[in-house]
Amino acid sequence: MDKWSWCDSLFMDPPAWARLTEATGDPRYLDSANRRWWVTADYLYDQDEHLFYRDSRFFPQREPDGQKIFWSRGNGWVLAGLVRMLEAMPPYYPDRAKYVRQFQEMAAKIKSLQQPDGLWRPGLLDPVAHPQKETSGSGFFTYALAWGVNNGLLDRAAYVPVVLNAWAGLTACVQPDGKLIHVQPVGDSATKGFPDDSSTPFGPGAFLLAGSEVYKMVGGKQG
Repeated sequence: MDKWSWCDSLFMDPPAWARLTEATGDPRYLDSANRRWWVTADYLYDQDEHLFYRDSRFFPQREPDGQKIFWSRGNGWVLAGLVRMLEAMPPYYPDRAKYVRQFQEMAAKIKSLQQPDGLWRPGLLDPVAHPQKETSGSGFFTYALAWGVNNGLLDRAAYVPVVLNAWAGLTACVQPDGKLIHVQPVGDSATKGFPDDSSTPFGPGAFLLAGSEVYKMVGGKQG
């Protein structure tokens, strides 16, 4: 593969290559992932909005209110991918500061887009056009923001209330039988509605990731 040209791939591929360096001691895996991360970021990351387009099809598209289209789960994949890259990357790695900066930029933007119920909408910039709750993107955001607090990259006073509000919103979407609902089905954009009781595996996966970091954030024991 010459490049990753859709934002979801930044969770799926580069962290795995970074872990290969961690496992083998061969820096070429991480170096390759690093080069390709920034090719993709230069292509899909909006420097004004501090969000990622899902792919190039969305460059010219606009929400009903005229704003750009940024998909919640796609940006959740990226923010969680940044977490995974930072976890696998040595503290002395030359480009680490670039990942920290992008993580903090995105975190601040995501914080600003949280809705009163604690969750985020499928289309991040136009919640009026996308009023449905969505728990997969929200789960990834909760996970990444809590991780940022736990690892000293995000200010506790500013972000702990955001994380706790998000966690309350997520747990309110768990049914008595344990099913997490409001999970957008497999797709690539915010433009299609879905049933409120929809659930797919990556929703509960993001929920469990979020729970693992929220538990640490509030003082739970690790291990």
